[in-house]
Amino acid sequence: MEREKNKNTTTEISQGQIDLLAKLCNAMAVSGDEEEVRQIILEELKPLALDVKVDALGNVLVTRNGSAENKVRVMIAAHMDEIGFMLVNDEEGGLFEFVAIGGIDERQLVGKSVIVGKDHLPGVIGAKPIHLTTPEERKTALKLDQMRIDLGVDIGKKVKPGDRATFATKFAQIGPSIRAKALDDRLGVVNLLEIIKHAPENIDLLAAFTTQEEVGLRGAGVAAYHFDPQIGIALDSTPANDLPVWDAEEENTRYNTKLDHGPAIYLMDAATIADRRLVDWLVSSAEAEHIPWQYRQPNLGGTDAGAIHKVREGVPSVSVSVPQRYIHTAAGMIRLEEWANTLRLMQAALGRLTPKVLNR
Repeated sequence: MEREKNKNTTTEISQGQIDLLAKLCNAMAVSGDEEEVRQIILEELKPLALDVKVDALGNVLVTRNGSAENKVRVMIAAHMDEIGFMLVNDEEGGLFEFVAIGGIDERQLVGKSVIVGKDHLPGVIGAKPIHLTTPEERKTALKLDQMRIDLGVDIGKKVKPGDRATFATKFAQIGPSIRAKALDDRLGVVNLLEIIKHAPENIDLLAAFTTQEEVGLRGAGVAAYHFDPQIGIALDSTPANDLPVWDAEEENTRYNTKLDHGPAIYLMDAATIADRRLVDWLVSSAEAEHIPWQYRQPNLGGTDAGAIHKVREGVPSVSVSVPQRYIHTAAGMIRLEEWANTLRLMQAALGRLTPKVLNR
């Protein structure tokens, strides 16, 4: 269900927030090697003098206790990792066999520029030229084992199997939109940092910047066990499958989410059925503040809520995402307005949160 847009609801995103998102997106943090993004987060947290820990899986765990009575312990998670690749075999001459880390559409990889290792060394994903393929071969999409990452002879000597690689796409603001790699989930990271800086006093905020979400929600479960929260919220980005359906007369009714229709509140995904009490709390908060919103249609995929809700005796959980076109490719696209309204929704909802929300 969609709600009408209100032209006066947008909280302006500052240039400082845009610059921070650019820094986060241009960094490399493929699952299991999130150090570059982790260091950016730790630097942002330093001036706040909060209780900050890095656990054994590399999650950054932040506690900010409120001063009010009858507080709610709220865990909010945003994952640091991104999809990408791992070099697995040096075939000499700068050519490396590689595997995908996370869910990647192999059809769109050939010819993509990549960066490899901590020094962001340049490479390209290559395969047999189309000139040399047979008509039969052109009927089938290339598989990963038919491709190689080519770094050239000299640069190839500076990397080794186990090194990570990701797309070389640079962050860009294009009018009302942002195009970048890794918006899933650097948007969640920058929003969670902002929430930490302005957390309301009616909650104990338990913030988790998690690892290895893209390969099985691994960091979130560990973080939730540590925090033992009353409520879990995952901040993420979700596919906007809202392009026109050119080859059918029927309307596209399986769009998941649409750009320009507001933050996406989850009902269900492949990993979680959202707690209805929390869905209603988010919806009522959006309506009260005239913030546009939409339901994320039940579909595949999942967020850190899929791990959080199963910890200990169970944690009521829900997810909120910024809609994104072309997610899990070399370049996704989001709207600044929806980024702003997602942050505004979270700030409004947290400010209204009381233990009564969990009443049955």
